[in-house]
Amino acid sequence: MELIKKLPDAEFEIMKVIWKNEPPITTSLLMQQLGKEKQWKPQTLISLLLRLVKRDFLRTEKKGKERLYFPLVTKAEYLKFETSNFIERFHENSFVSLVDTLSAGKKIDDSDLDELAKWLKKQGE
Repeated sequence: MELIKKLPDAEFEIMKVIWKNEPPITTSLLMQQLGKEKQWKPQTLISLLLRLVKRDFLRTEKKGKERLYFPLVTKAEYLKFETSNFIERFHENSFVSLVDTLSAGKKIDDSDLDELAKWLKKQGE
């Protein structure tokens, strides 16, 4: 498998649904859970799934008339990749800068900071 690459929003939405379900997942199930919400036509979903296969995020198998999809990248692997890129790009690899920005923007309250302090202390043990 190649290195993980950033997913466009539409493909990420598909992967979120795939990660929430037990593999394999079918095109029909994806259309039920996502296609109607996004107002996608089946061909749009199939095109996006093929892109995910080409990017090595999914593996596919044909079973009868249905196509089955299996994730090759876990949610944890992708979130680690995205988070690392975000911190590197916007915070020059500084965790402190990230927390400071969240705190200043009122996205973190005192209880979150207390929980973070406990987590950091536990990591240091």
